[in-house]
Amino acid sequence: MKNYKFILSGGGTGGHIYPAIAIADALKEKYPQAEFLFVGSQDRMEMEKVPKAGYKIEGLWIAGIQRKLTWSNLMFPFKLISSLFKSAKIIRRFKPDVVIGTGGFASGPLLEMATRYNVPTLIQEQNSFAGITNKLLAKKVQKICVAYDGMQQFFPQEKIVKTGNPVRQDLIFIDQNREAGLAKYALKPQKKTLLILGGSLGARAINKLIDHELQFILDQNVQVVWQSGQLYFEEYKNHSETEHVQVLPFIDTMNLAYAAADIIISRAGAGSVSELALVGKPVIFIPSPNVAEDHQTKNAEAIVEKDAAILLKENALEDCFEETFKQLIEDEDRQKVLGTNFKKIALPQATQQIVNEVEKLLKQ
Repeated sequence: MKNYKFILSGGGTGGHIYPAIAIADALKEKYPQAEFLFVGSQDRMEMEKVPKAGYKIEGLWIAGIQRKLTWSNLMFPFKLISSLFKSAKIIRRFKPDVVIGTGGFASGPLLEMATRYNVPTLIQEQNSFAGITNKLLAKKVQKICVAYDGMQQFFPQEKIVKTGNPVRQDLIFIDQNREAGLAKYALKPQKKTLLILGGSLGARAINKLIDHELQFILDQNVQVVWQSGQLYFEEYKNHSETEHVQVLPFIDTMNLAYAAADIIISRAGAGSVSELALVGKPVIFIPSPNVAEDHQTKNAEAIVEKDAAILLKENALEDCFEETFKQLIEDEDRQKVLGTNFKKIALPQATQQIVNEVEKLLKQ
């Protein structure tokens, strides 16, 4: 068997980095002798996360355009030219068999140059509203793996394959872990458990909401596991002194936390949505309005359209949260409908299907 070479590029946020790592892991399992190289933005989180996952990475001098006039924006043309030249150099030196992009600005120059050198290319779009980099690349790449229906509004129909987003496989059978989850977090089985997720760094609006509404939540005979995020843990950790409340900076056993949960409050990043579909629990999405093209709101709306989750926008929390939460916690039939409908959306074999598409490119 040929020793294949793969370049993966995506970064800026965990939503682009972790899918790329998951795809690399699956390719490595299928092709143990393969060589891998990641390409990211030189000053972003992928430069730390990718080496921790065991892969080499090279950085490009590239960043996104800010919404206001900044020095960084004025430098963008120079950064782009530099990144295109370095990408060409990387491709000529490494000689990849396939180049895979998972979004983020670093993947733009790298995949642009890969197409110019006639290297087979594939992009993976996590969101229901395509990112600008992937939209620009769509006409040049061979294959586009997506997680939502209706993506032909952004991409050529003939290139689209609906695979879903790569997710952790330990979430597929979480129902078997409920007792272990309750034990891990010392939870009472006779109480409903609310799991609050704002991402690894945290979500200010969600934390402020829970801080303000905590007593109301507890009054509904609910216990709380609250991932505040590392940025906000010091500010909210004192709530752990309250009975039936645990504030954690980060949850490293998400499968057990999901298994113990009855209701979940979460942001609506693509990775979170895909994980929560596998979990199949009732979810209240509070999307971040501060991400590019408001894609978290669009992700949540795509799920709500299927009657599979509840959406509360940040500007409606003060007026609507208590009524929405109380209605949901008191209506077990509604909880079951939401959880069941959400699980129907899940695509648990996404990573393998993406690998299958890469394999087709290798055979061309």
